[in-house]
Parts: sequence; C-alpha cells; structure tokens
Amino acid sequence: MERVHRYVDLSLPIYTGAPSFPGDPPCEVRLCRTINSIGYNLSQLSFGSHQGTHLDAPFHFVEAGLTVDRLALDSWIGPAHVLDFAASAPGRVLSLADFAGFDDLVRPGARLLLRFDWDRLYPEPSYYERCPELSLEVAEWLAARQIALIGMDTPTPSLALWKEVHLALLNAGVVIVEGLAHLDQLPSREFLFLATPLQGGDGSPVRAVGILDACRVDSY
Repeated sequence: MERVHRYVDLSLPIYTGAPSFPGDPPCEVRLCRTINSIGYNLSQLSFGSHQGTHLDAPFHFVEAGLTVDRLALDSWIGPAHVLDFAASAPGRVLSLADFAGFDDLVRPGARLLLRFDWDRLYPEPSYYERCPELSLEVAEWLAARQIALIGMDTPTPSLALWKEVHLALLNAGVVIVEGLAHLDQLPSREFLFLATPLQGGDGSPVRAVGILDACRVDSY
C-alpha cells in the first residue's frame, strides 16, 4: 500500500501587471529570449519581495530580525490548520472572542491559516481595501502563544495598525504568509502546509501548497 496525496495550490499568480501592494514595485514578467531567436525561452522577472503570495521574515520590520535565509526550514513547512472566518464582513477587526473556538489549536509551534475568502476579490483594486484584519490584542496573544506561522488570504494582517501588528508578530519570531488563496479547498482537519521562499532578506514570494492525504492504494 502507498499513500496518495492531493495537492491544493494556495498561491496567487505572478504575471505582468499583476497588482502589487500600494507603493510596492510593479510586477513584470518579460520574455527576453525566445526559442525562435536564440534557441530557448528565458524571462526576466521584476517585482518587489512582497509580491502576491509571499512570506514576511522578521527582518521586514525588525532591524536585528532574522532574514529569510536564516529562518529554519520548518518555519514554513509542517502541519497546519485553517481557522474559518469566511463570514467576516469587510473591514472587520478580529478580537480575542473570535478565537474562542480555536483555543486548542493556538499553541507553541502551530501554523495557522486564516480563511476570509478575500482572495476572491483578486485582482480587483478592492482586494487592497477594507480587508478583515487582526487587532493588536490578537497579534500579541498569538505571539505570546509562540505560534510558528500565521497566514491569511488577505494582503496584510492589518491595514489600520500595520506597523504595530507586524512588529508584535515578527518580534516574537512568528513568520507571516500573506496573500494566500483557495483556503476554502482545505479541510478542517490537520494537513501539511509549505510556502517555500527564495533566498533573500526581508521577505519573498512563495509557492504555497496544501498537501492532503487522499487515500491508500495498492502498489505494484
């Protein structure tokens, strides 16, 4: 018998003109060599380190914080759970009361993905406006619980208190993965999550994937 997995792509696409967070560099994917001209295709990629689905390392906000290349690999690889907040209204700020039903999952080393279904707005400009967000109290509570990673299908954990919320999490060594997609395709039970970044400093685009055990089949 062998284990068969099902894979869910949790990443936003990268393409020329893909929207970037306001103020970030524009996204461009330019084919600069072609099979017809030189014998192979080769593209030039130009975008910010926080384009699309991406990972924030502590160095993003903390001068002495760890850079991407110094993070442990299991920071972004391991068992994870989705916390379902899909019923949240635009602009809603999550409080500690919203996490009451997930208390047993918010534990040291946990990887938690917050589902709002906000990725359905991408690539419209409204994707970057009035997204649900974390209160500073929640960010500090998650940090105190020593979770390893917090991810969300919004472009940021907070618009109103962007600096304070980032600092609360990153100062505690919590890795942040922003701009996830398709969290509605993940189960309520535990699954394997990976969001592999490029080598880098403050952050990096990632290819995020959920890996689900589908079944066992006979192996010949």
